[in-house]
Amino acid sequence: MKKLYSALFLVFILYTISAQDVLWQKDIQSSTQDFLSTMSITLDRQIVLSGSAIQKSKLSGVSTSGATSTNAGYDYRLLKLSQDGNILWDKHFGGSRHDYLVSATTTREGGFLLNGTSYSNQSLDKKDNNIGGSDIWLIRLNEDGEELWQKTLGTKNNDEAAAVTQSIDEGFFVAGNINSNKGLFESKDVFVSKLDKTGKLINTTILGGNNLDEVQEMFATPDGGSILLIYSISGKIQNKIFNTLKTEQGNSENKAIDLLVSSKGETEDKILIGKTEDNFGEGDYWIVKLDKNANVEWQKTYGGSADDYPKTIVFTDKGYLIGGESRSNSSGNKRENIEEGSDLWLISLDKNGNELWQKSYSFGNRDVLMSVNVIRKTNKDNFSEDKGFLLGGYTQAEGKIKSNDEKFWMLYINSEGKEEWRKHVEGKSKKKEERLVSVKLQTDGTFLLAGTSAKELGKENWKILKLGDKDVENLIEKQEIRIYPNPVDDYCYVEIGLDFKEADIALYDMTGKLIQNIKTKNTVTKINASALPQGVYVVTAKTENKVVNSKIVKK
Repeated sequence: MKKLYSALFLVFILYTISAQDVLWQKDIQSSTQDFLSTMSITLDRQIVLSGSAIQKSKLSGVSTSGATSTNAGYDYRLLKLSQDGNILWDKHFGGSRHDYLVSATTTREGGFLLNGTSYSNQSLDKKDNNIGGSDIWLIRLNEDGEELWQKTLGTKNNDEAAAVTQSIDEGFFVAGNINSNKGLFESKDVFVSKLDKTGKLINTTILGGNNLDEVQEMFATPDGGSILLIYSISGKIQNKIFNTLKTEQGNSENKAIDLLVSSKGETEDKILIGKTEDNFGEGDYWIVKLDKNANVEWQKTYGGSADDYPKTIVFTDKGYLIGGESRSNSSGNKRENIEEGSDLWLISLDKNGNELWQKSYSFGNRDVLMSVNVIRKTNKDNFSEDKGFLLGGYTQAEGKIKSNDEKFWMLYINSEGKEEWRKHVEGKSKKKEERLVSVKLQTDGTFLLAGTSAKELGKENWKILKLGDKDVENLIEKQEIRIYPNPVDDYCYVEIGLDFKEADIALYDMTGKLIQNIKTKNTVTKINASALPQGVYVVTAKTENKVVNSKIVKK
């Protein structure tokens, strides 16, 4: 199972904040060991925490639907909060055995797709049997957390979930790992499946080298494809091995043993792609670009002679920025030495995978990257371009324990990787188990930090804080009105960047005819554009003090 915890939860000492900088804090109590996997922000700026938990009803042997449970296994848990930290709803989904929610993505209409590793056969909320020991269990929900459909994907081996993202055609890319699959490449391989918006399996690509490869992150690209970030200790696959694998792929006796299928028996096109470059050291960054059908367009490997661990990848106006941690000195295709322990290592690539620049940064000892956020500005031609990147993470001493052995930091660099400023605060001795899991920068310049907190192991509560910082707020370009996505298919969101108590949002066609009118007290308002004909429309937001407007294009 993918590691769920990654760092000490240091938010109570973040960059010497004063009390008024903590906008709010929420502690979600639990009597069991609840795993927090990730945090995400919906299109209407709501907050979603996702992870795994044992329900009290399961402890008593009964599911939430009233059916008898055979054990007290973990279930998926999804918790939705408002920007004020109020809990909107709390949902659980599970079968009779352990089901671990690894990642969740928000969908364009405001719903969610949950992606996790399931050990349950058909039981309770799970509608299909597993294909192997553990499989991928997907559940699509609407914005109220109600199930729309679910899907089980897997081989006859043990498979684990890793990442999911929605593509621009409203389908999904699902990525994970296949364990101990000798019929493919080696000890652990990577798969990426493309599904349509109804959950139908379209295509699967299986990637691997001659050793272990693990998915770290994936996101959809504007061209309809996706890009995948992999931690790899594999070398390349030679042609003779690859050809053998291609022959085995066509062997009807292998069937689900070797190739990913769904529980419905869907066995659409499967493609096996070997790693094309050798590793440089113990572990490297492996970046793979996929097209709209999950076919490989290009792949790149970056590393030095020691261990280099990728953490995150973001889309930039020039291509991609990959960030992680490095223990390598100048070697392989890494060009700078480390200063101490592990340093941050960033690589900027263009859209075709060609390197633009690479930089290393050190805060002393073991530096761990938690997040990379792209800071954008509008240029004179009214197009968005990268202004710089804001990085967040923590530094921890290794091999010793002392009162000030940890610190949280933020680093701001320009679009070419030049450091503009950094800030950090020394840590305090840990009095209870606290772990930071996810950090998110919001469009208003506030930070959300989520993790777990417990007085003793085995009784972890989820914790989330919303923090303000003037330096970060000054980086964010203020817009009186934002509309996204634009152009729009079925839904778009109007975000008002003004202080107001109530606003009128009106939608007009180009003749001035009023199409819709909505009264709102929310900063972000959802507009249903599914019935609109193709064309250009004007959105007007009227507050107590000002009227602002913008145009949208209906596809």
